[in-house]
Amino acid sequence: MKTIETTNPQKLAKLQSYSQGKWFTSPETGAILKNAVTGDDVASICSDGLDFAAMANYARTVGGPALREFTFHQRAMMVKNLATYLLERKELFYELSTATGATRADSWIDIEGGIGTLFSISSKARIEMPNSKVFPEGKQEQLSRKGTFVGQHIYTPLQGVAIHINAYNFPCWGMLEKLAPALVAGMPVIVKPASQTAYLTELMVRHIVESNILPEGSLQLICGRTGDLLDHVTYQDVVSFTGSASTGLRLRQGEKIAAANTRFIMEADSLNCTILGDDVEPGSAEFDLFVNEVVREMTVKAGQKCTAIRRAIVPTTKLDAVSDAISKALEQVVVGDPADDSVTMGALAGTDQRQDVLTAVDQLLKHSRLAFGDVTQQSFVGENTSNGAFLSPLLMVANDPHTTVAHDVEAFGPVCTLVGYTDREDAVRLAAKGKGSLVGSLVTNDGDVAQDITLGVAAHHGRILILNEACAKESTGHGSPLPQLVHGGPGRAGGGEELGGVRGIKHYMQRTALQGSPDMLSNVTGIHMTGSTVKSSEIHPFQKTFEELEVGDTLITEKRTVTLEDIEAFAELSGDKFYAHTNEEAAARNPFFDGRVAHGYLLVSIAAGLFVWPDEGPVLANTGLENLQFQKPVYPGDVVHVQFTCKQKKNRETETWGEVRWDTTIFNQNGDICAHYDVLTGVANSSDETK
Repeated sequence: MKTIETTNPQKLAKLQSYSQGKWFTSPETGAILKNAVTGDDVASICSDGLDFAAMANYARTVGGPALREFTFHQRAMMVKNLATYLLERKELFYELSTATGATRADSWIDIEGGIGTLFSISSKARIEMPNSKVFPEGKQEQLSRKGTFVGQHIYTPLQGVAIHINAYNFPCWGMLEKLAPALVAGMPVIVKPASQTAYLTELMVRHIVESNILPEGSLQLICGRTGDLLDHVTYQDVVSFTGSASTGLRLRQGEKIAAANTRFIMEADSLNCTILGDDVEPGSAEFDLFVNEVVREMTVKAGQKCTAIRRAIVPTTKLDAVSDAISKALEQVVVGDPADDSVTMGALAGTDQRQDVLTAVDQLLKHSRLAFGDVTQQSFVGENTSNGAFLSPLLMVANDPHTTVAHDVEAFGPVCTLVGYTDREDAVRLAAKGKGSLVGSLVTNDGDVAQDITLGVAAHHGRILILNEACAKESTGHGSPLPQLVHGGPGRAGGGEELGGVRGIKHYMQRTALQGSPDMLSNVTGIHMTGSTVKSSEIHPFQKTFEELEVGDTLITEKRTVTLEDIEAFAELSGDKFYAHTNEEAAARNPFFDGRVAHGYLLVSIAAGLFVWPDEGPVLANTGLENLQFQKPVYPGDVVHVQFTCKQKKNRETETWGEVRWDTTIFNQNGDICAHYDVLTGVANSSDETK
């Protein structure tokens, strides 16, 4: 492990970049990075001398092909193994994270939150994606009358490089939350962390490289400027940027990015708001939740979160009560050196960041009054904090809710402005003045309030938290992006999306519409298409192991007559005595039926009786039933049979069995389809597994 020395510039460790499979040290000294708590020198950073074009080419020609040799599940397992590896070394990252000004709780979000995102994306991919190199999307499209010409959408990995330009506030999570979906998709990554906290990112990348879990060329690191990297992008590349809107706009409008129509994912400024419902009264559980949420978002990471609450929109009649309650809570916040156990809020990432916040505060104070805090406070807990980047929490109250610059100016620190509203429509208008946000939240215990405000503000936000006492204990809070849900927002928030489970993975893949015969599309996708050739065999498909089964293996069952006695017996056994199954005259009056009909679930049960092999064998369990549709009623005396086809196989990398999806169609005596659905089964990899 590389040691970061905090000595004089002549002996400072130089952060290294990882390029083309090797660690690179720039011959130039570069900028000096400071400890956010003490102001001491931490490291120097410079990328001069890197061949950025060669890095991009290396990713495309070495990393990309190596990743694409694996299936989605295999790549997801790499991500999981990487998460396990990093988690075992988390204390190393915690130790260095204190230099960023973060408390242990702040670092937990960044370090273990980032590692947890790796676990989550890996799990979602292995559950929702096939264990193959192509990802079909949606259902097969019938494009012709006779079914010889069909369509299917698929996703395949882009064959370029993902360039991730990240922010300083989350040097670990910011990298990992983008890295996971790109790797699962099969795309190599070049990471460019913000310089201020790049020493922590470099340490984590160093351990990723040492793990040897990822194929060569999958990950490269730039510590310093990106040079001319963005001059070498193509239409197969993806650029993901997190930072200021002005910088993001400049990059997105770059000549090469515009000419190649390179995918550009942007997360930028966000004047997130929280709204206190007009139903909430002081002293109530929801009132306390609102206060706690504002205080937490002001103080966690010293307010340096892109999702932090910048505007707290409350009923005008309750402004004083809210201001007093938040101020009282902020009095308990202890600012200083995170190494001191009494400290609950650490420093900003650096003195430059502190000055940026103070400049924004000067603008805000022209339109607001200060309800809590002291801009000039210089006393903080800790022995060596005089040169640190500290700032006490600042709570403001807008003079005029509609003209305040709080809707336009973001102080990226422990700063929040209270804004009063008159009614729900006014609250919605005020929320929209943020011109697009990553997240908004609403605290209410009234369903009508929740509906009115949520539907009013949804178009302006990427995520909305509706918080009340019922979900508070398990809620992750206003400011926590979750890997299962999209992270992004419209307008000034950047207009991009990250995370969202498999949605985030799709950003690094190309969606293509396939057209052709069912057989050809079956061969390409690995999924049996309706109308493609079936494979009959004397061996029942349930007698075949996972390896022996082939997509297209089909069983045409024997026939069975459905009797009135069957229907009545099922009604008694199940308790389902709906009139359409039990009353001839009432059933005949139903516009869907001509008389009594068989229960749909009776048909499914009869079908199972026709296609199931009863003896012990490779099939271990029925794990699910999906896409069930009843298309034609079955009457007493109708004769049914089943066509049962192996539709898709999903090998499970960590199990001794695989999942098999069976296309199941129930026909009547006239050849009409009565029901259609997918049956899911677990099937042993070899016959020995069942013994």
